[in-house]
Amino acid sequence: MNEPATSLEPWARELLRCPVTGATLTDEVGPDGQPELVSTDPDRPLAYPVRDGIPVLLADEARPVTPR
Repeated sequence: MNEPATSLEPWARELLRCPVTGATLTDEVGPDGQPELVSTDPDRPLAYPVRDGIPVLLADEARPVTPR
């Protein structure tokens, strides 16, 4: 399991959802090596950056993710 990308309390972290799809988010590392949160929606996976431990859950900041 990946190390959490955010410094939020676990209960608060569980509340976060993709603002576009409403799907849950998983902690991942982006292609640039930076932490990000990735939507679990299989039809529209999006990745959101985490800056200074704070998730930036803005649709304009999301990048599409190619399924593995």
